Amino acid sequence: MATSLKWGGHRRLPPWLHKRIPSSGDIEATRQLLFGLHLNTVCQSALCPNQGECFARRTATFMILGNTCTRNCRFCAVEHGRPQAVEQDEPERVAEAARRLGLKHVVVTSVTRDDLPDGGAGHFAATIGALRAALPEAYIEVLTPDFRGDEEALTIVARAKPDIFNHNVETVPRLYEKVRPQADYRRSLQVLKKIKELDPAIYTKSGLMVGLGETTAEVLQVMADLRSVDCDILTIGQYLRPSAGHLEIKEFVTPDTFAWYAEKGREMGFLYVASAPFVRSSYHAAEFSEKVAGEKQESVSEARV
Repeated sequence: MATSLKWGGHRRLPPWLHKRIPSSGDIEATRQLLFGLHLNTVCQSALCPNQGECFARRTATFMILGNTCTRNCRFCAVEHGRPQAVEQDEPERVAEAARRLGLKHVVVTSVTRDDLPDGGAGHFAATIGALRAALPEAYIEVLTPDFRGDEEALTIVARAKPDIFNHNVETVPRLYEKVRPQADYRRSLQVLKKIKELDPAIYTKSGLMVGLGETTAEVLQVMADLRSVDCDILTIGQYLRPSAGHLEIKEFVTPDTFAWYAEKGREMGFLYVASAPFVRSSYHAAEFSEKVAGEKQESVSEARV
């Protein structure tokens, strides 16, 4: 059944933003598994509109380092304030959950932890290591904060060798002061650039929301900026207001415009572009790894002929 609910107190959504609620016992099973292992997910903490769909497919984006962020981005539903102590056994619990879910592509993100000396980089590395031990064949994607641009922290994560390193620019530079006042656009670009310098084999990924008042020209410039630092993967989705206390939606971007952005992104040289109203950083993230794995298998087969 399609929903027709208002989002964050905003006016009624257009037809293309009506989301079908899946009917599946796996939704509750996934919730219970995560609850039993005391794990946070960005799906739940950020009020993701795709949560039901993803849980029904027995997948989730793990959120490590607690569920309280040291920053207060005005688009985000994750709580901010004084964060919890780091749980040293969390990497193993994430790996166990991924094993039980049978994940072939695991996505791990975190709240921003400006209170930690390394910003949580060591914990990311430990989680990658635990996942490699539990699921050696799985693709591992991390979606990290900017670590305040600390190259040592980025080196720690790069040395752990995730398959994909994701760091979102989120919006266009002009809107940073309003949307994410504690972040810096150029610093985010430098984070992606540094990862490529540290290990060119790691795929880099970034994403942005639209509908916050940006112009088409500004979105295209962000896309060009990302390609200038050799970013491989791009995601673009519609901003949806989590509550009346968050930023207002300025525009509902049409599916045709999203498709046009995807076409432009491919023309610019991105290896993969996901651009649609409900796209989020990790939504259907496995499609890229399946594509890459398929291409690698075809190359191996052709080489054997």
